[in-house]
Amino acid sequence: SEVLVKLLAGYITNPNVAGATIFSLGCQNAQIEMLQKAIEDIDPNCAKPVHYLEQQKSASERHLIEEAVKHTFIGLTKANKITRKPAPLSKLVLGLECGGSDGFSGISANPALGYASDLLVALGGSPVLSEFPELNGVEQELINRCATKENKEKFAHLMDTYAARAIALGSAFKNNPSPGNIKDGLITDAMKSAGAAKKGGTSLVTDVLDYTEKCIKKGLNLLCTPGNDVESTTGLAGSGCNVICFTTGLGTPTGNPVAPVIKISSNNVLSEKMKDIIDFNTGTIITGEDTIESKGEKLLKYIIKVASGEEVPAAVRLGQDDFIPWKRGISL
Repeated sequence: SEVLVKLLAGYITNPNVAGATIFSLGCQNAQIEMLQKAIEDIDPNCAKPVHYLEQQKSASERHLIEEAVKHTFIGLTKANKITRKPAPLSKLVLGLECGGSDGFSGISANPALGYASDLLVALGGSPVLSEFPELNGVEQELINRCATKENKEKFAHLMDTYAARAIALGSAFKNNPSPGNIKDGLITDAMKSAGAAKKGGTSLVTDVLDYTEKCIKKGLNLLCTPGNDVESTTGLAGSGCNVICFTTGLGTPTGNPVAPVIKISSNNVLSEKMKDIIDFNTGTIITGEDTIESKGEKLLKYIIKVASGEEVPAAVRLGQDDFIPWKRGISL
């Protein structure tokens, strides 16, 4: 599909990716040409090695698999020779995601991430706020922060279109809170949204992106994705995020094969209970040992260490590589 083609193009051009082997099973040449054009549209000067293997042009299935394995391992040996080089923080595109939220998320983890996002904007970076169903109820606040009329109209159009499609398929944004959300106090979509939106801090919105659109403008971007964890993180990486921050109050093992995913707990109990998947705890805001500002500063420092390779998040260590494209069906 066109969405998958654009997602693959976004992944290939993501700064974290050295190259790719496209293993085509029954795919027609026209679809490969679509992918090549999508890559060119995103990065006309893309010099990364990309190998295309078409089953319909292969001598046999065995030959196809042999070629795929050969090109992949040769590419890996070259990728392993790549060394890190200094880069300014303006190159950091930070995905902002939440999942398994609880009653503390909107007063600890999300605002702390929002403060870190504002600091990153001040340093020339680009936070990207996703999950449009979880912005339902706070649209006007975000529209007021849009830098241009075009962005205001695009955001309103994407929200209205998404909401109308959900209703047409027998659902609605009001059905977005999960049983776990409701149990922990987030009983309406508006309550959930009020906390979720805090991940975007207070900065101006410089651009509004539809799913698979590339992040090209510095500053806070809004990206239309569903609230579903993996469909959303898949879209964030496809739009160019090279690190993703994922706040949670109940816990989740979601990761991504391209962008390292940092798990941020909203409370101390979760941090202790799920030490194997939590990277950063903001529960100390609730207990009074930290403020939103002090924890936000510490979080940005941790993000920089992850981007620099000095820290490896649990999702990377555990191989939690999740990839699910959003097919525009009923997904909230």
